[in-house]
Amino acid sequence: MDQFRASSAAFLRDERGATAIEYGFIACLVSLTIVAGATQMGQSVAGFFQSVAAGFGH
Repeated sequence: MDQFRASSAAFLRDERGATAIEYGFIACLVSLTIVAGATQMGQSVAGFFQSVAAGFGH
């Protein structure tokens, strides 16, 4: 039973996985920012091309 307590205490003190989780969160935020920017840019470019296409229609 003492070995189980010692292993549990060591597991709770271990912080190696926390760094990997933090890097994962940072990567997630960066990817969300890129997707949001690309979506916004895509909508802007689509609007530009629609106005150019409408100009050819007249």
